[in-house]
Parts: sequence; C-alpha cells; structure tokens
Amino acid sequence: MEQARILVADDEEGIRELLREQLNAAGYITDEATDGAEAIEKLDQGTYDLAILDINMPKKSGLDVLKHIRDRKLTMGVIMLTGRLGFSVGSESMLLGADEYITKPFDLEYLELTIKKVLEGGAK
Repeated sequence: MEQARILVADDEEGIRELLREQLNAAGYITDEATDGAEAIEKLDQGTYDLAILDINMPKKSGLDVLKHIRDRKLTMGVIMLTGRLGFSVGSESMLLGADEYITKPFDLEYLELTIKKVLEGGAK
C-alpha cells in the first residue's frame, strides 16, 4: 500500500513539529502549512489523503480550509484540531464535512488511531 500523504496546518510550530515527527515515524508522508491561506495553496498544488487542520489560524481559519476542501470535492479525510472546548466548535466542523475533531492537548495514541480510522474510511 502506498504511504498516505498528510497535510498538517497549524500556526503553532511546536504542534507541527510534534505531528511531523510522530506521523513520519508512523510511516506517513507529511507536509505543513503555518496558516489557512498556505494550507489552501498547498491543497491546490498537491494531492493529500488527509488534512489535519487547526480551527484557529491566521489569514484563513481551519473551517475556511475545510469549506475549500469540500467545495472542491477533494477526496480526502479531514481531522480538525481545536484548543477551544465546547460542543459547538466540534459540531460546526462536523456539519461542514470534517470526519473527526480532536481537542488540544491531544493524546498522540488517540490521534494515530483516529488517523487510521479516517484513512480507512471509518469516520463519521
């Protein structure tokens, strides 16, 4: 099976670095974006199997990027990350087409299981 390509979009460098190291160690190919606008640029230039998007980013939010993905009917999974607690944040992202959402701080083992589930089409 081909290695899955994952776009990680988060304005926090530490989160991107942690995810890059964890995902690369798990055998995934990663790409990174520092804000929503850069994430949209990368999505328009490349093909990904999954996007992990922080909801609160400068320039364009993770929800804006999610809308971009779904409006263009890109066939990829989407996991939203948020530091804000509350049902409304997660439910809004799910209504817009996210496969899953995870609150920060997150458990890396749980994130890996969620990634596998989404990549296998078992989310929602």
